[in-house]
Amino acid sequence: MSTEYRPETIEASAQEFWRDQQTFRAVEDPSREKFYCLSMFPYPSGQLHMGHVRNYTIGDVISRFQRMQGKNVLQPMGWDAFGLPAENAAIKNKVAPAEWTYQNIDYMRSQLQRLGLGYDWDREIATCKPDYYRWEQWLFVRLLKKGLVYNKTAAVNWCPHDNTVLANEQVIDGCCWRCDTKVERREIPQWFMKITDYADQLLADLDQLDGWPEQVKTMQANWIGRSEGLQINFPVVDSTEVLSVYTTRPDTLMGVSYVAVAAEHPLALAAAENNPELHAFIESCKQTGTSEAALETAEKRGIATGLFAEHPVTGKHVPIWIANFVLMGYGTGAVMSVPAHDQRDYEFATKYNLPIQQVIQPVDNSDVDLTKAAFVEKGTLVNSDQFDGLDFQQSFDAIADFLAQQDKAERKVNYRLRDWGVSRQRYWGTPIPVIYCDDCGAVPVPEPDLPVLLPENVVVDGSGSPIKSMPEFYECSCPTCGKPAKRETDTFDTFFESSWYYARFTSADNDQAMLDERANHWLPVDQYIGGIEHAVLHLLYARFFHKLMRDEGLVKGDEPFKNLLTQGMVLKDGAKMSKSKGNTVDPQALIDQYGADTARLFMMFAAPPELSLEWSDSAVDGASRFLKRLWRAVQEHVETGLASEALPAELSTAAADVRRLAHQTLQKVTDDLGRRHTFNTAIAAVMELLNALGKFSETDTAAKTVRQEVLELAVLMLSPITPHISHALWQQLGHEDAVVNAAWPKVDSEALVQDQIELMIQVNGKLRSKLSVSSSASQADIEALAVADENAQKFIEGNTVRKIIVVPGRLVNIVVG
Repeated sequence: MSTEYRPETIEASAQEFWRDQQTFRAVEDPSREKFYCLSMFPYPSGQLHMGHVRNYTIGDVISRFQRMQGKNVLQPMGWDAFGLPAENAAIKNKVAPAEWTYQNIDYMRSQLQRLGLGYDWDREIATCKPDYYRWEQWLFVRLLKKGLVYNKTAAVNWCPHDNTVLANEQVIDGCCWRCDTKVERREIPQWFMKITDYADQLLADLDQLDGWPEQVKTMQANWIGRSEGLQINFPVVDSTEVLSVYTTRPDTLMGVSYVAVAAEHPLALAAAENNPELHAFIESCKQTGTSEAALETAEKRGIATGLFAEHPVTGKHVPIWIANFVLMGYGTGAVMSVPAHDQRDYEFATKYNLPIQQVIQPVDNSDVDLTKAAFVEKGTLVNSDQFDGLDFQQSFDAIADFLAQQDKAERKVNYRLRDWGVSRQRYWGTPIPVIYCDDCGAVPVPEPDLPVLLPENVVVDGSGSPIKSMPEFYECSCPTCGKPAKRETDTFDTFFESSWYYARFTSADNDQAMLDERANHWLPVDQYIGGIEHAVLHLLYARFFHKLMRDEGLVKGDEPFKNLLTQGMVLKDGAKMSKSKGNTVDPQALIDQYGADTARLFMMFAAPPELSLEWSDSAVDGASRFLKRLWRAVQEHVETGLASEALPAELSTAAADVRRLAHQTLQKVTDDLGRRHTFNTAIAAVMELLNALGKFSETDTAAKTVRQEVLELAVLMLSPITPHISHALWQQLGHEDAVVNAAWPKVDSEALVQDQIELMIQVNGKLRSKLSVSSSASQADIEALAVADENAQKFIEGNTVRKIIVVPGRLVNIVVG
């Protein structure tokens, strides 16, 4: 055994063993409990960052632990390979996106392997390969035929930098989620998926996800945004038109002082036909995106149309305004505005000097100061004619019934969730399998003609998709009538690919079907790991896709991910690591200097997985020193000869104490790794055990047997976290089998039994001595021994013992006076 810990040699040897033995190849075995562990797959950007290292190490620790529990573990890896960065890199480096992507995949795969991550590489997928994306084209065609996919011209979020559409979820504070460019509004034809048809299921099935963080479930519920309200009709004065508005606060109806419509609303467009000022305002609204988030950050602006609507209860005329905070894609494209009881309406009314009429007062009848802000709480109706004095629910029902009798309103359930726009005006993505024919319209590509291949040998110059100038790609014949036609040149949103990859891993080698019976063997994913930033965009779409595939008979079950762990970020000097901040740490350099096990140990020890991790060079050094200390401890034990004797029935007090601590540690680490996923506390416990073993100085045969047991337990407990050094040390401790194939050790309950316990002796609450007694000693015996203790007597002498308080297993407090 080498006297020096050499991670480069040790890690290469362990990885060669795993590779030769195909250790992590997963084969379906109904006789064993399965465990599917999956970390969110990376975009092949060129190299791993520390966030990757943390994410994938967490998954690997969980996978290896579950493997030691005897479970049949599947842990795959693949590449989320389509997307804008490849196009931008291709422009910068003057190389085809495909070439750039495949080179990056090769390099990043080698980095992952260098970390010793236990993946089944036989199941590797890349979403940019036809054998993957053909099946999402196949599903899209089936959904189009079922009416779950449709095309319409719609106002969309447009990123002028990336020249593509963004989903509402991809607009952050009014800017593009990727490049931070201010988003604009445009109207173009788009393909949509009817995720709103599944809104109720997506909301209700959150109750099934007991293994998800409550924060994530709340974020999804809020995004789906189910609400119950009234759809109320406001007739347009001197017109046959009717404005329909949806509100969850009909109790405020009597306080309506204006109605606001979206810039794209037909009423607004009609009013602007002969009004240049209205036309100019409508055009200016296009500089704002179509998401609620974009509107929240934008300045509230509006313009009066000159038209009026009739209040459905009072018949009074209220002005109709065009407002930039109203979206055509949300609800009816019109809202009733109650400035006294909605802060947005209040700010707008204050800006444009519109009436503010209080119709709700606090339940306690206290005064409301409407000179400062709107009163937005629910309360009791005032200034509301026949509805005065009613509370929220009473007024909701009364107003609903009153208007329904006159056919002016109906109860309605509404959702904040909008249908998913999946078209992107970029090249590097999955071609949408649709053909446009002048006679037949939009025709799905026949299933036998799939996949529609994306040309890979192209030049991307930033002026738009190169396939738009490739007639050999887009010119074709109509599958229905045979006449000349053109292919769709838009590609799918890349979230389309990442919404079902977890399922394809189960059937990755099937070239005849999207999924097969193996999907139902492995799914759902037992443990999914990824950042909280994916709580809405990715996770909601994946849940939606799973339900689509379920309804196509491809999978069983309602949900794709049973348990979800959202790991925190890796920070340096309090800020997220990023190239723009110049504060990144290269994982490859870290591995080259310290070895993969040190990187893994530091990542798991520095913080609980859900919290952000602060980078520390000294902590990395500390992790390296601990592994060296573990190596020396085993080496010193091996040099004295491995234990060959069975554990004797009787042990010295010191030996029994060390052995007890070892099994207490095993008990804790088992819970920390298996249930709590608090890897940092598990590592800390093993470190404490090694410290205790270092102070254990006995050298007889029994001591050697105990020392070997403790070292073996330490190696086994650390093996999911530091698998390479554990592989070497397990062999050095005399085992012919590999530690990766070893079962998780069992706690010896007899080792936990303590013959002697140490109690603190206090006199009047101050520590004065210590007492060692039999664990079976009676309270009377403990009291007598404590009072008789030589050190305690110094503080008792001359006083009367008034009370003795025994805290079992901890202390004796002698009260004197």
